[in-house]
Amino acid sequence: MSDLELENKHEKYLVTIRNLRAHNFSKDLPFLILSENLPEGQVYKEFADGRIEIQEVASAGKKFSTRVIKVLKGMQADSIRKTYGLL
Repeated sequence: MSDLELENKHEKYLVTIRNLRAHNFSKDLPFLILSENLPEGQVYKEFADGRIEIQEVASAGKKFSTRVIKVLKGMQADSIRKTYGLL
């Protein structure tokens, strides 16, 4: 696969992710950002108001529970958005 083809696929991926994010926000739902940079069991959760939280997710059978670990400050949240192509 050529560099141009890879770049086109990546751009299509980002468009899809941005559309899903906008759809979630329009329904007042958070957007989940999975990251290999976080410890296992932790995720970023972005909200329509611009807040991004690091949450710990635990499961017991079919039930899931979450706990807020940290609420990111403005520049930290923007850095995450930039890293994942959400700006």
